[in-house]
This record gives sequence, structure tokens and C-alpha cells, in this order.
Amino acid sequence: MTQRSFLPRALAAVSLTTVAALTLAACGGSDDSGSGSGSAFSGGSTRTVETPMGDVQVKEAPERVVVLDTAELDSALTLGVKPVGATHADVTSGFLNYLPKDQLSGIKDVGQMMTPNLEAVAALKPDLILTSKIRHGDKYDELSKIAPTVMTENTGYPWKENFQLHAEALGKQTEAKMVTDDYANHVADVTKALGGKDKAAATEVNMVRFVEGADIRIYGKKNYIATILADVGLGRPAITDQAKDGFSYDVSPEKIDLADADVVFHSTYGDPKKSKETETTGSGLWKNMDAVKNGKVFAVDDQLWIQGIGYTAADKILGELHQSLTK
Repeated sequence: MTQRSFLPRALAAVSLTTVAALTLAACGGSDDSGSGSGSAFSGGSTRTVETPMGDVQVKEAPERVVVLDTAELDSALTLGVKPVGATHADVTSGFLNYLPKDQLSGIKDVGQMMTPNLEAVAALKPDLILTSKIRHGDKYDELSKIAPTVMTENTGYPWKENFQLHAEALGKQTEAKMVTDDYANHVADVTKALGGKDKAAATEVNMVRFVEGADIRIYGKKNYIATILADVGLGRPAITDQAKDGFSYDVSPEKIDLADADVVFHSTYGDPKKSKETETTGSGLWKNMDAVKNGKVFAVDDQLWIQGIGYTAADKILGELHQSLTK
């Protein structure tokens, strides 16, 4: 069964909506010259968006959007909005590699995700900035002087709620409904392909991440990838209940056998040797795991499975789950 994707249909409709919006804006002769801090935001018709930082007045149809994290970049592109600027993740490819290159073309890199270049942001004269409090809450006052800044509380686990706030800030609630409906349909397709809810639940799956400079993470039930596994209805081993704050249970290579399950997916952040991936996957403990002996261990792209945190990434992950679990 071939991988199905909601994105071509959703984005085609988004594109028509975007063209219509731009046409109306052109007819209205809107002024994007900006003032004061250099922001393109110059009053006019606005909406009130409720955020963890308080109410924010946002233009009806923001046109110059800057995003400061990977989740916000995924959300914007999923909704058919090409930001004028974005930060890059700490990866060799700059912007995450699962995103279509044609959609990334022309986006200005405004620095590393945790240390955005605020002068570069201001130079783009944005009319909206999207990020999260956990990433850039300490910069909220500075960012707000540049443009209306909409922050979610956190990233990762609440990604679906965050997406809805992004959509509200962008004025793309209709498109967001299309995206979430198509995601739900894709989830249902994958669950059906696995033999239904009962068979999916009987398959215990673990997600392991090798991280340079840290212990090996066995992911728990309160993170981005866990929500996708839960949506499909897959089972999770008991070890996941021991994850700190539900996020991850961290182990050394000498305890990697605790990650054993019916199926194990694993990714690597950083250098394979420095992250202990090479050492661990070459060890007897790893090779003796049931998942390894049964050919049910799959290496996956860290940028897609862990760092993307949005519906475009989730759709691709569902496709890979379908392919791997139906082999």
C-alpha cells in the first residue's frame, strides 16, 4: 500500500486562499512601510489573540512572518505561509531536511534557534513573530518591540494545541481544520493497515534517541513522537512509564536492553560515535534484544521524527510507521 499524504490537497486549497487574500490586499492598497521599530505592522484591522504572555493584537492577514523554532516553521509551511525569516536548528543542513526545498527557498536565516539575531529579525520588518515561551520568553519584550509576538507556553508534547494557536495568529483556521481532518484520516488508514485497534495496541513500540553529550533516551509518553504513536493506537512497553516527567527514561549503553520491545525505532542527534550510537548498536546487549533478532529495529531521521514537531512531519512519520510495521 503506497504512502498517502494530505499535504498536496490541503496546500492546494491553501494556495487558492492565499492568492485571494493577496489580491484583496493589493486592491486595498495596504501600507507595509512600517514605522518606529522597523516592523511592517502599522495598525489597521487587527484581531486579538490570547497567548500565555497575554492578549496580542495581530493583523487580520499577516504577510511578513518570522518564526523562531522548528515547530513554528512546520506550522507556517503546512498552512501555506512562507515566512520571510526563520531560525535554523543546530543541524548541518540548516533548516530541517524533511521540509520541501522549494518551500524553504527565499526564507532568510536569522540565526541559531536559541540565539536568534534580533537585528536580522527587525531588518525583515515582520508583522508577526511566532515562537514559544520556553525558547524565547526572556526575549519577549525585545521581540514585541519589533512586531506582535505570539508565543505558545511550550513545545513538543502540546504540538496540536500549539498548531491551533499558530493558525489563529496567521488567520488560517479554515486551513488548519483541513490539515487536522486529513491527519485523522491518515491515522485511521495506518491503524487499519496494522489490523485494527486491538492488533495495534498489542504491538509495543519504543523510540530510542542517541544524543551527543547526553545519555541514551528511551522516550516516554509525553513528547511529540509519543502522541503520534498513541494516535495510531500502538502499545508502549512498561519502561516508558518510568520516564522523567513523561519525557524520557535515560540509560547508559550498559542498560540498552531496557529499550527492548516488539519494535524499536532509533535516531541520532550529533555524531554517531560521540552519541554512543556506534558503541551501543555494536554491543552484545543490543544484538540480543528481541526486536533486533526479529528484524524489527528501524533507524529513522532525527530531524523528522524528533525535531520537526508539526503536521507536515507527522504525516511523513505516519507513512514511515505504515511502511515499517507492515513489512
